[in-house]
This record gives sequence, C-alpha cells and structure tokens, in this order.
Amino acid sequence: MGKTVLVAIDGSPQSDEALDHAIEEFPEAELFGLTVIDPAEAGYAVEGAVAEFPQGWYETAEDEAHSVLDEAVDRAAEAGVELQTASEIGRPANTIVTFADEHDIDHIVMGSHGRTGMSRILLGSVAETVMRRSTVPVTVVR
Repeated sequence: MGKTVLVAIDGSPQSDEALDHAIEEFPEAELFGLTVIDPAEAGYAVEGAVAEFPQGWYETAEDEAHSVLDEAVDRAAEAGVELQTASEIGRPANTIVTFADEHDIDHIVMGSHGRTGMSRILLGSVAETVMRRSTVPVTVVR
C-alpha cells in the first residue's frame, strides 16, 4: 500500500503552500485534506457537545470548512491529484494528531502559520504541538 499524507487546510496562503508542497513532494501518495473547526472560537470549551454551540456559529463554521475544502479539492484536481477531505471539531493540534493516528497517516504537511479564524495554525502553537505529539514525520511549510 502507498503512502498516505495529511495536509492541514485552513484557507490561508500557508495552507495553500502546504497543499502544493504535498502534491509536489508526494505525487503517488493518497492525500487527505483536514480542516478543524475550533469551538474555542465560539467562546465555548472543546469538551462541550456540538448541541451546546450557538447553532448559527456552528453552521457558519461548517459552511466555511466545506468551502475551504472544496477550494483545496479544486486546487489538487488542477494538478491532477485526488484529495480526500474531512472536517473535524476540536482543538486543532490534538485533532490533527488524532486524525493522523486514526487514519494510518504516514506524513503530515502543514503551514507554518495560518489565518485567524477556523483553525489557527501558528508556528509555536498548533504546528509546534503537532510536531511534538505526532508519531509520524511532520513537514512545516513556510
């Protein structure tokens, strides 16, 4: 079986660069794009149930996640690559590492820092935490 690569996607230019890097460096790999919806951005603890989130906030965040992932799928398709996608709810770093473990990911690629919003990927926070906790190699793209 071939290599599986997870790309953390948040719609930022850095996550676009991470996707481009994954496509170029792992042309034969099965690619997954993951967007994390962080409930902390709604002012609620991650441990709370989805039902406790303000419905409007969650629907907006979910729509935005799907839009970001659709753009990534189109970007990958332009390069002749199929990108499988998923959106998850949780703390970004923990969710990325857990997703990688649960889906037998061989490598994680992510931007050095992302946009403020849906899944902040900031070197020193999310990217650094993923690098420390991941059981697979992590490439951080600047």
